[in-house]
Amino acid sequence: MTARQPTIVADSIGFQPEGPDPQNIRPGASYRLAAELARAGDHPRICTIATAVGDDSTRLAAVHNAFSKLGVVSSHLTLFPMPNVPDMRAHLLAQDVIWVSGGSTANLLALWRLHGLDVILRECWESGVVLKGVSAGSLCWHVGGTTDSFGPDLRVITNGLAFLPYSNSPHHDAEEQRRPLIHRLIAEGTLPDGYATENGTGLVFFGTELHEAFTEVEGKTAYQLVRHGTSVTEIALPTRLL
Repeated sequence: MTARQPTIVADSIGFQPEGPDPQNIRPGASYRLAAELARAGDHPRICTIATAVGDDSTRLAAVHNAFSKLGVVSSHLTLFPMPNVPDMRAHLLAQDVIWVSGGSTANLLALWRLHGLDVILRECWESGVVLKGVSAGSLCWHVGGTTDSFGPDLRVITNGLAFLPYSNSPHHDAEEQRRPLIHRLIAEGTLPDGYATENGTGLVFFGTELHEAFTEVEGKTAYQLVRHGTSVTEIALPTRLL
């Protein structure tokens, strides 16, 4: 089955470590939430897109291992040195959830557009495949936000896919530059009003409307960011603990 309406889960949630081996990780509750929104049953089909980390094979192996712990039918789409599936559109439309990793938002957007993935992913979203992503995989669905794609000093990015007509600030509480920069960019009109997620939190959008904020970590919060004249107000959202 597919989601009842176009659905995006945009978050600042990675995988949970299971022991000292950094490759031994487990998906948290937000991944099961995405599968439930897709009405996917006990063995959801989840495709990982790790363009933002250059299709790193070690990272992909760890993700496949993690998803196997949930009984997921796990696949991936890579673009280096060429697409690894003969028909990207058919493969992605056959998924319940598409999960996009963190990494370089700027590189991700450039390569997706080069390969036509921007168009394919919009079709997937409109067809009821749930889009989920962390960090760069959250920012990409929005108009823009703050990114470290160009170096350790955060910069603005304004050429997101804009499925969601908002700005986005991932890792809002975990990286010192995030909050003041997104406030300035919205206040000066470079970016539209938007949303921010502390580490461990996420947002569910039905169509382009916010449905709910959630967290895997008790006490963490997501925010709406609203411009008022030359300043920005943060509105803490009711954030459901999964």
